[in-house]
Amino acid sequence: MQKVWIYLENGTFLEANSFGAKGTAVGEIVFNTSLTGYQEIITDPSYAGQFVTFTMPEIGNVGVNKDDMESKTAYCKGVLVRNYHHEYSNYRAEGDLCALLKEHNVLGIKDIDTRYITKMLRDEGAMMMIASTEISDKDELAKQLEKSPRIEDINYIEEVSTKETYIHKNGAWNHQKLRYNKAVMSDKKVVVIDFGVKRNILNELVEAGLEVEVVPSSFNADELIARFEAKEIGGIFLSNGPGDPLTLTKEKEQVQKLISANIPMFAICLGHQMLSIAHGFDTYKLKFGQHGGNHPVSNKGIVEITAQNHNYNVPDNIIEIADVTHMNLFDNTIEGVKYKNKDIFSVQHHPEASPGPHESKYIFKQFADIVK
Repeated sequence: MQKVWIYLENGTFLEANSFGAKGTAVGEIVFNTSLTGYQEIITDPSYAGQFVTFTMPEIGNVGVNKDDMESKTAYCKGVLVRNYHHEYSNYRAEGDLCALLKEHNVLGIKDIDTRYITKMLRDEGAMMMIASTEISDKDELAKQLEKSPRIEDINYIEEVSTKETYIHKNGAWNHQKLRYNKAVMSDKKVVVIDFGVKRNILNELVEAGLEVEVVPSSFNADELIARFEAKEIGGIFLSNGPGDPLTLTKEKEQVQKLISANIPMFAICLGHQMLSIAHGFDTYKLKFGQHGGNHPVSNKGIVEITAQNHNYNVPDNIIEIADVTHMNLFDNTIEGVKYKNKDIFSVQHHPEASPGPHESKYIFKQFADIVK
């Protein structure tokens, strides 16, 4: 059995067993409290540059399949699990998790005390770490980690965003018929700015009756404004994505142009943060972020259980220009806003809920109604 050695920037040195890819990787370590959906989490582009610690102790037991991929590959640096199950049992499974990690060069770390790690991150906050199947010396790992760039110094958007424009036509997964619905295209097209979009966000936009065109993060705002004025498109969607939104200065300038053109816009997660920054309100980093599928959010007194995956948040003083529509009941942070006198709104949580609860899906229909 291959050993793997872990060193965290607070000086913690651990040894565990390896599954998945071999090698050495550096990234930020966070924890996720979801009970299901490990494949969707691992293939979510928002985890680029991060190690994901699963608080659910049993991982791998339902295998993997092509339909649960949230992107074409897995962008996270690695996963930490208490117990990994190579033998899986699920009628939809097409392979094992170990093979998926090897295929996409993601480190797998098993037989490690994930409760200890989670409590440490809860108390001290998310931090950088290095894991290696090649280097066992603590001092050498510390040296490698110290000279590596931090996650906030890397623009992972350039890695995860599409390089070519494409049309997405699949609707939401139909669990009764075991296939994706083919939604009827509307006469209004929306353009999705891909900062690391999840496939199920695109599915829900189609399911709401919209025609979906996905463009790279290096988009040209003037071209989109011209298409909106020519009535070729009816709205813009800003997607989720990885990293520190304050590093995206070029993207911010383009989003500011879209705002000035009064184009209807909807945004999730990183896109939600980008709208805040483009309006002149900088984001801030949370201590250990919100990662999981059980976070209660208040929507004007109605409680929704939501899926979350973010390390950054919009500031409280955004109320100067926006009405708060959603609040996180765990820590009272802002979860959603509607900008005053504009058809622009956004949420921090993931209403596409893959994995997670489905009670926030109505937001996609609200956007479709504005566009139409």
